[in-house]
Amino acid sequence: MIDPNELFENDNPIFANKDLLRVEHLPKGDKIIGRDEQIQSLANALRQAVHGRTPNNALVYGKTGTGKSLCTKYVTKNIVPQAKSNGVSVGVSYIDCLQEDSETDLISSIAREFNSPDTGITVPLKGISTSQYYQKLWDILDHSYDVGIIVLDEIDKIGDEDSEKALMLLSRAVEAGKISDCKLGIIGISNDIRYKEKADERLKSSLGEQEFVFPPYDANQLREILKSRREAFADSALSEDAIPKAAAFAAKEHGDARKAIDILRFAGEKAEAEGASTVTDAHIDEARDRQEEARLAELISCQVDHSQYLLIALAMKTKENGHTDGEVPTKKLYEFYKTICDREGTDPLKIRRVRGLLDELDFLSLIDQEYKSRGRGRGGHMVNTLLDDPDLVLSACDLTNS
Repeated sequence: MIDPNELFENDNPIFANKDLLRVEHLPKGDKIIGRDEQIQSLANALRQAVHGRTPNNALVYGKTGTGKSLCTKYVTKNIVPQAKSNGVSVGVSYIDCLQEDSETDLISSIAREFNSPDTGITVPLKGISTSQYYQKLWDILDHSYDVGIIVLDEIDKIGDEDSEKALMLLSRAVEAGKISDCKLGIIGISNDIRYKEKADERLKSSLGEQEFVFPPYDANQLREILKSRREAFADSALSEDAIPKAAAFAAKEHGDARKAIDILRFAGEKAEAEGASTVTDAHIDEARDRQEEARLAELISCQVDHSQYLLIALAMKTKENGHTDGEVPTKKLYEFYKTICDREGTDPLKIRRVRGLLDELDFLSLIDQEYKSRGRGRGGHMVNTLLDDPDLVLSACDLTNS
């Protein structure tokens, strides 16, 4: 039997400070690589808040792992002390919209984020009406701040009409006289560059005062990002090729810094589990495979049910074709999707809506869409190709629905 005193000991520690490889880690400004322009643009949008005036609302777009949340957190973290030096009180409420299921949840979370003991106001988790949560939010803002900044991460996940109404009310709170002593600004962050196109027209005009697009990182930037996290590892724990190889893998997958960091962390965990003293190329290879499975499961779990049914249909069609012909025309895919819906006991969506969902899956790089001509004068059709192993996709869908 293992001695309990030795249970958690490690003679060859790989990590020195593993927290540096966590998604929630916020590095210092000099360690945020390749985003000076975006940071300055965001700061310019919020600059008026430092002087107690209304900041611009903004929408921030970009694929996963391009630094949107990181840079927004960095700017909003630093605006508070800068404003304080001018005698201005700025508050920031940072909300992950993926966790908010309704208008009531959204407004109560924003109110709790802004609240502090000195207001004398309590914001219960439940038990009061939505209008009462709004009133508590207005009272907290007027009591405590000259300027409030609301950051809505994954704003595109706010899909129901009531939640969109909440965005409208927040963006026009000052104009409507809901708050009188506090100015308010909203930053929306989205992985979907077409979010604004789908939003209500009034919401577009309220939120889209400024828009910023974060491009993917290139291989050199990813390498520098990983080098800036080297302190997470013990001395000599990383082989010479570990960082370049992890960066190269992530660069091929659309410049995702989060993926690059995850690969490095997974590789370290694999080496540690083996009792190795160094993270090698082989560990990076294994970590990449594990990270890909985790990425798929996370990405698919964020999709609506019918997007998952389309992925299942496309994966099964690809397997049916023996993996040799992965191109499935939209019309054939739609027919097979309907059988999946029947199996799940739900009504299929109309073909027009399905085309929209396929467009979104293409944007997320879960599938590839290509228009194929049938020949001169014969028109053409859209074909859909799964970008990942069909068994991996089916496994990820099963995990999501289990």
